[in-house]
Amino acid sequence: MWKADQETVIVEAFINGHHVPSRSQSAKENPADPAEIVGYFPVTTKEQAVEAIEAAAEAFKIWKKTPIDERIARMRKAIEKIRAAENEIVHLLSREHGKPLYDAHGEIYVSLMWMEFACNEAASVLQEEVQEHDHGKTILSYDPMGVVAAISPWNYPIALSTIKIAPALLAGNTIVLKPSPFAPLAAAKVAELIASEFPAGVINVVHGDADVGVELTRNPLVAKIAFTGGTATAKHIIKAASETIKDMTLELGGNDAAIFLDSFDVQDERAMRRIVISNFLTTGQICMIAKRVYVHRSIYDAFVEKYIEAANRWIRIGDPFDANTTVGPVNNLKQKNYVQGLIEDARQRGAKVIPLGQILDQQRFEQGYYLQPTLVLDCDYHDPIVVEEQFGPTVPILPFDDVEQVIHLHNESIYGLTSSVWGQEEEAILVARQLEAGTTMINTAAVQGLDVRFPFGGFKQSGIGREYGAEGIRTYTEQHVINVPKTLDLPYIPE
Repeated sequence: MWKADQETVIVEAFINGHHVPSRSQSAKENPADPAEIVGYFPVTTKEQAVEAIEAAAEAFKIWKKTPIDERIARMRKAIEKIRAAENEIVHLLSREHGKPLYDAHGEIYVSLMWMEFACNEAASVLQEEVQEHDHGKTILSYDPMGVVAAISPWNYPIALSTIKIAPALLAGNTIVLKPSPFAPLAAAKVAELIASEFPAGVINVVHGDADVGVELTRNPLVAKIAFTGGTATAKHIIKAASETIKDMTLELGGNDAAIFLDSFDVQDERAMRRIVISNFLTTGQICMIAKRVYVHRSIYDAFVEKYIEAANRWIRIGDPFDANTTVGPVNNLKQKNYVQGLIEDARQRGAKVIPLGQILDQQRFEQGYYLQPTLVLDCDYHDPIVVEEQFGPTVPILPFDDVEQVIHLHNESIYGLTSSVWGQEEEAILVARQLEAGTTMINTAAVQGLDVRFPFGGFKQSGIGREYGAEGIRTYTEQHVINVPKTLDLPYIPE
């Protein structure tokens, strides 16, 4: 096992059970200290991507016939390997991503929770159904699709890879995974740990540039695309996949709103801590994080005061390996510049920008991709920092006057991934029923309200399809209906 907190890690493409060298490699820096190279990952060629797809297609011929009990047993062994290597994985993830150690452990926790759920439920969820009825007999089976191209993002690289790998393989498919170049190392290592428990070709890992992504989305041997990432990239994927009409599961951007009703108790310190965490966990780089906050005008001033107090208590910006750190750097320079641009735009428009939290190490802060978390007040409902997904450590808080207004503000967004409503439970549920979102949480938000037993996905431009839950397993299958009619002659067809 690699020593991820000490060594420079090198990963290669993994095709048909073997590491495949590449002609060139890219360096992955430590976002907390960009002068430190954490490791290197390959620039996979288009030809190698084709090789991986063909290996997966060949392996599928055998793997699809493997009994479900064996698939589950292999996945359980893979889970134990990940659990045994958790500390090494966490240290590598923290170094390449910038997550504080507690957050990196949390990602492994969510990953294993989902993989175990999928193992526990796969046999019953994929069980064929046989119905005897007046017209005869009908058999409904859930058949594997074939080769799955899985493209994962950098913000939760392990969790958002395993969310695809586990159900795809349990359903009898094979897979080609492409991790993000902004967090490629830990995801590749975890995928290889899983692959070690499966036949060659069942799991393949490639890296590389846009031409590799295009091949994964266009190649006719690929039956399904599972993508988590930005809406703009998804539009290109949809166009490429349209040539061969591929099945797709797309979990995309979100501009998730948190709505605080006048019944919310601003003196509830634990609730205030939950909303702060839901804004700034993983430095605000989570698709389902609360990115805009609407507060009823009657409690607005008190809310802002208590929010700042809670944020200043919880937010400690520093080295991800410092146990006191709760917020690390932004993952990459491009994202840092984008978020910084939104904050400066808001300031130029007249908004009040309030820095939050404590910087633990000023020298480290200045040399890394750090941004001090900020609260943005007095902005317009339609300013870019409100209507665009920031994906970083800043959040606007805006007042609203009545429920109808805030429902409109929520629903006019092009996104609809998650939302949250805070206040008296029955009233909050009534509001939640009127929101256009895949998931709405009551009196909590973000991963604090995530339950892998239930489907997750978005409305509108936040995605297509669902992950997690039974739907997250069946989405990697085709429903196959076999009809055995009792009466073969139809009364309305003449002899």
